[in-house]
Amino acid sequence: MIATGHKRPWNKGRRLPPEVLTRDEVNALMRACSKRAPTGIRNRALIAVLYRGMLRVSEALLLKPKDLDRRAGTIRVLRGKGGRARTIGLDDGAWAILELWLKCREGLGLSGRHPVFCTLRGGPLSTSYCRGLFTRLGQRAGIEKRVHPHGLRHTGAAELRVEGTDIAVIARQLGHASIATTSRYLDHIVPTAVVTTMRSRTWEAD
Repeated sequence: MIATGHKRPWNKGRRLPPEVLTRDEVNALMRACSKRAPTGIRNRALIAVLYRGMLRVSEALLLKPKDLDRRAGTIRVLRGKGGRARTIGLDDGAWAILELWLKCREGLGLSGRHPVFCTLRGGPLSTSYCRGLFTRLGQRAGIEKRVHPHGLRHTGAAELRVEGTDIAVIARQLGHASIATTSRYLDHIVPTAVVTTMRSRTWEAD
């Protein structure tokens, strides 16, 4: 092989997997968003839905106000991966953050015709915009990990696994077609069995 003098980047062409964030890092991400500016209120709500609802960013961006049911605590995802629809649950803490944005939307004159997460004039947000947004928020928050919308989905799923939630429930929340898919997904992002086994071993150096 002839040396060219140029080294090929080891990760060129590879998609880096989203990293799981800690609860403190998620809170730092939230603090990086303004609590007063409409865009900051919207971004905080988007973080809450991606993290606690574990939606794909493409699913979150397609939501319309009619898909939200605060009384039932549910969000209806009409166009999930593979065209599958599902209903997910959202906790009261996340709803409180989302409701601040819904109220803000009303003040901006936005109606049910506009996506839940939209520009201040009601235009759609793109997934590429959100990826760039989360990179900037992560830098502003001082998070050294790669911050990506899908990473919040991973983070929420990892927390459910650690809390001992039934894998079938996690599968339905994530919108996976099978529990086997969820099992592989979770083993990748939070290998609980491996970590527990290895930490239980003892060793003392001479």
